[in-house]
Amino acid sequence: MVPAYTEKKFHTIEERIGVVFDNKDLLVQALVHRSYLNENRDFPLAHNERLEFLGDAILELAVTEFLFENYLNPEGELTNWRAALVNGTMCARVARELELEQFLFLSHGESKDTNTKARDYILANALEALIGAIYLDKGWELTEQFVIRFIVTKLPEVLELGLWMDAKSRFQEAAQEITGITPTYKVLGEDGPDHAKNFVVGVFLDREQIAHGVGTSKQEAQTAAAEAALTVKGWKGPKVSIVPRKADDPIG
Repeated sequence: MVPAYTEKKFHTIEERIGVVFDNKDLLVQALVHRSYLNENRDFPLAHNERLEFLGDAILELAVTEFLFENYLNPEGELTNWRAALVNGTMCARVARELELEQFLFLSHGESKDTNTKARDYILANALEALIGAIYLDKGWELTEQFVIRFIVTKLPEVLELGLWMDAKSRFQEAAQEITGITPTYKVLGEDGPDHAKNFVVGVFLDREQIAHGVGTSKQEAQTAAAEAALTVKGWKGPKVSIVPRKADDPIG
């Protein structure tokens, strides 16, 4: 008997990622959010948090191994590159590209929540859980191939746009290099109760406001403002020197 939850046609995920699971329950479980089980206590599978725990470690190891084997850049630079590839923003982006959202098992409240930040967090965790599920079902080699195909391939973009630095640092470095001016930030407004405030922050070069950002904290709003300013100015991150490892270079 085919379980009812397979009505979501999970085979389309398998086609998309190039992995056919022997244990289909692992694939399904990777997409079960804790909130769903609160409303569906007879659901036969657990939520995805243990798979996420495993997948997070495997993702970091696979990216680390790839960078170590292919680049001779200093440890600090490789660490920054890795962070840009495995962080929640990147994982959520890849999850959206794979269209995992339509397959998530969420509570009614979570499924109707329009908070993009909260949904991205769920999607990022689901991608890590999927990586954990692939590892348990197929082993290291196929999991590594998945990570390289869908995540490590973002590295050229990370390096070109300077995504290995946070937005405020990228904007500051670009502004100082191009204009000789250090950006400043100013709170333009705030609203909402103390426990749920929203801040509007402007970023300025000298007295000129370049852009503004909104966030639930001043820091978050500053980051949003810096990202907007980079777009307004069309500035990218600082250039980085890439040192590829040749076949005859020693390891280490």
